[in-house]
Amino acid sequence: MSTMVELLSELATVDGGAVESKYAGVRFFKESRHVRCRPLLYNPGICIVASGYKVGHVGDVSFRYDANNYLVTSVVMPVECESFATESEPLLGLYIDIDIAQPNLMISQMGMRLDDDLAEEETLLAMGPSMLDDDMRDAAVKLLKALRSDRETRILVPGLIKEIYYRALCGSQASMLYSLVRGSSVFTQVAQVLSIMEENFSDKIDVQLLATKANMSISSFHKAFKEITADSPLQYLKKIRLTRAKDLIIQKRMTACLAATEVGYESPSQFSREFKRYFGQSPADLKRGIHTA
Repeated sequence: MSTMVELLSELATVDGGAVESKYAGVRFFKESRHVRCRPLLYNPGICIVASGYKVGHVGDVSFRYDANNYLVTSVVMPVECESFATESEPLLGLYIDIDIAQPNLMISQMGMRLDDDLAEEETLLAMGPSMLDDDMRDAAVKLLKALRSDRETRILVPGLIKEIYYRALCGSQASMLYSLVRGSSVFTQVAQVLSIMEENFSDKIDVQLLATKANMSISSFHKAFKEITADSPLQYLKKIRLTRAKDLIIQKRMTACLAATEVGYESPSQFSREFKRYFGQSPADLKRGIHTA
């Protein structure tokens, strides 16, 4: 019987990066060496690791996700991430994007309600680990097996991803997923604003307007935003912009000046300073493929 490690060794064909699967929204990743802590941007999704491990840092909170714990992220989140791997024990895993409509429907079908203690929680960090139990592990193995075949991908994978969602809704991050898609909780209100910010990250930000959209006072909005993302609205937007600019420089070979303009910076020099402070290298170094300390 194939294990997750065996299946991912076959499917994760790019060492040091991610590769798209046959099904949109599912990616495999592999690292054969230690990768120091670096800023990343996680989309809403479920990250399952088969070997090696990662440690994520969000504000003052750190969490490890490994062969015993998977990670759930409910909104677009900047995270400082360190990967631990060797040639003999590489980091192998898969990332499944969350289509919010599916958990929303499943919550209705499950008749799911929050426990009183969870319902009283006003806010919740938007990412965290959950134990990888046998049911989730089995679901992941079935998904990986199906993704080896074009026919099984078409026929089986949509249902297998629903099973992954279901297992996550039965795990310790269920309340976070519930809060994301249901009700008028503080988490839901801020999550809706985060979606607006992520979709319009190059626009000028008006924090008062965002607070109004969340139906909160400015002070309550700042407090809730910080508890959910570990950043202020301005810090969050800056990290989104810098990460999107980095993608443009790498993927579209844009100049730093053009990338800065594309993501909403008016000053190229300010962009270069903040880019180097955040990523540890200047845009020019990135462009040349030179990695500094």
